[in-house]
Amino acid sequence: MAGLVVVAWVGTGPLFHFSDKWAMVISTGTSVATFLMVLLIQSTQNRDSRAINLKLNELIRAHDNARNQMIDIERLSDIELDEMQATYEKIKTGWAARQARSPSVPVDK
Repeated sequence: MAGLVVVAWVGTGPLFHFSDKWAMVISTGTSVATFLMVLLIQSTQNRDSRAINLKLNELIRAHDNARNQMIDIERLSDIELDEMQATYEKIKTGWAARQARSPSVPVDK
């Protein structure tokens, strides 16, 4: 459909003598179409992110050893998320140190 619009626009160029107004029509049209597509893509991404968060929340809730405070962490402030990330970085560093001391333990890939 967009291709047909461009072909029609180019076809009408000689009728309007390729004026500035003629060029502004396609410019305005493409700007509006781009804006609408960005809204559509953003809405789709938001819905997808929400679905993924709900699935992860269900997995956390269903697992006996999981920490339930991880449910809905996307609502935490940036400072709280930074603190949580630092905690997990310490856990990762500790795990890497244990792996370095015990090279005979197989490493999951």
